[in-house]
Amino acid sequence: MLDLVLTRHGTTTAGDAVLGGQLDVELSDLGRREAEALARRLEGVRIDRIVASPMARAMETAEIVARGRPFEIDERLRELDYGRWEGLSGAELDARDPDLRIAYDADPAATHAPGGESGNDVAIRTRSFLEWLLISEHIDAVPDAHLRRSADAGGARHRPAEDSDDAATERRVLVVAHGTLDRILMCVALNVPIRDFRLRFVIDRAGLSVIRYESGDSPADGQLVLANDVSHLRRPGETPWG
Repeated sequence: MLDLVLTRHGTTTAGDAVLGGQLDVELSDLGRREAEALARRLEGVRIDRIVASPMARAMETAEIVARGRPFEIDERLRELDYGRWEGLSGAELDARDPDLRIAYDADPAATHAPGGESGNDVAIRTRSFLEWLLISEHIDAVPDAHLRRSADAGGARHRPAEDSDDAATERRVLVVAHGTLDRILMCVALNVPIRDFRLRFVIDRAGLSVIRYESGDSPADGQLVLANDVSHLRRPGETPWG
């Protein structure tokens, strides 16, 4: 059995004012606090493997959560590329490409910004990532062209330290990525139409979602166990969701 523990990077210095899929911004002070809260939440939880997007905000989040452990970096986990919409606000999009903005809002799976990716394009790489992950968690796969190691990984894949029945029968992989990427990955894993990724899933920064692969070997065989839990970021008395 494989539990895919999915999270999004913390808040960045870019904020929410503009589209920033490929803007390689760092975490803000708030984002680092969110990542620290996530790290504390996962203390004592056995995580066998960590895989992160190569973008700075995701890698910084992964470094904080990993606490010095090695993690892997996979190019397929990059955020959606908004092309010539990168860095623009909603008002600027409406002024520049009003018809295309309407089409994108209606079907973000088939529509893309000029020079950018559609939701379907991202689904292709997330499906490839899930296929690879399911194979590599059942057998030791050969090195993948999309994958590289973090600087301190030393070329060795991390394995659980404890010698237990749980470690032998259940694997847990933490994936640190992005809001749109995570939602599209969840569509692929749960067999939800890609065009609905913005309607069906909410992914807050540094939240936790878990998809379980208990039987079957297809990327679409996932079971939703936990969705957008941000209890580690909430004050007492607040809801554990965003």
